[in-house]
Amino acid sequence: MIYLDNSASTYIKPKEVIKAVMVATSKYTANPGRSGHSLSMLAGEKVYEVREKICGFLNCDKPENVIFTQSCTEALNIAVLGTALKGGHIICSCNDHNSLVRPIFELEKQGLVEVTVVNPQKQELLTANDIEPYIKENTYLIAVNHVSNVNGDMADIHSIGELCAKKCILFLVDCAQSAGHVKIDMQKDHIDMLALAPHKALYSLQGVGVFAFSVRANPKPIKYGGTGTDSLNVYQPKDYPECLESGTLSTPNIIALGAGFSWTTNNFDKINKKIDDLATYLLFELDKIENIITYTSPENVMFGVIAFNIKGADSQEVADILSEKYGICVRAGLHCAGLKHKALNTIETGVVRVSICYYNTYTECETFVNAIKRIATLFLTKNDS
Repeated sequence: MIYLDNSASTYIKPKEVIKAVMVATSKYTANPGRSGHSLSMLAGEKVYEVREKICGFLNCDKPENVIFTQSCTEALNIAVLGTALKGGHIICSCNDHNSLVRPIFELEKQGLVEVTVVNPQKQELLTANDIEPYIKENTYLIAVNHVSNVNGDMADIHSIGELCAKKCILFLVDCAQSAGHVKIDMQKDHIDMLALAPHKALYSLQGVGVFAFSVRANPKPIKYGGTGTDSLNVYQPKDYPECLESGTLSTPNIIALGAGFSWTTNNFDKINKKIDDLATYLLFELDKIENIITYTSPENVMFGVIAFNIKGADSQEVADILSEKYGICVRAGLHCAGLKHKALNTIETGVVRVSICYYNTYTECETFVNAIKRIATLFLTKNDS
């Protein structure tokens, strides 16, 4: 089996992450922050270590502003719903994933906000110039996907962040596909809130997400419950991180996340050079095949995400052939990103997405290219008959 669906979730995890899970499930299974005994305190210390590590990685204001969630989706929901301003205006983009789009449009549906969706002038890069004309007096949040999960298109978060800082508008960045591929600096890029999906390019586990925010953001909780603090109070505590972390934390996943962060940062250049090389090869070879349409720009291939279609074929049909006949795993369809597919004009067919990680090999990519050549020839013959 050849796994080329790493943008959904990396399949192979580093041995350091696997070891961290084993240690965590044998040594750190007490409930962190819920008791005063030594085992609970030990688990709490390990969680805080990871919180500090992520804070440094992102250049966040302080560790207490790094929140562990159940997923990147929950992190984005906290960002959007926890800062909602009645009568306000939100700007998002066509590149955004439904985990960002849906909470925004839910606020619009409830009559709380108005929403503007921006399309970039150059498909491969969303810039501040694309966004600035749509800013209104009541615009309080600009939310963008750093890297499209569909085809790797980017947002220039530095220029957009500078615009937000100048206009005193909150800036939210969905870093699900970018964290691990590029370095992210919340203060340099004026990012007020961001969300991470550690099970992707940070090579960690599913079941944990990260929400980080600046002192300016001040998000409110969207769920309420036990925090291990101020238990006599029937109201949610106001202090971070407890304010946003109701319920028992997934300690083993958080500890594995710390190991994934360390492994990724320690091997950052090596990881991303290999991904860039393999993805560049794939895009180059796909562009040479007759009957193929590619949707990924060479400028954005470094994220390892390549989208394409075979003319005359539904994307899911191609993915099924790859899986059943060649043992190759890819993703097809609309990828939870309907706005992006409207922009690409691929609503009817979806796209086939192949996504690379560090553990993929040149041989696997070559096998994939040869399989696509055969499948493309098959549909070319059908179209000509």
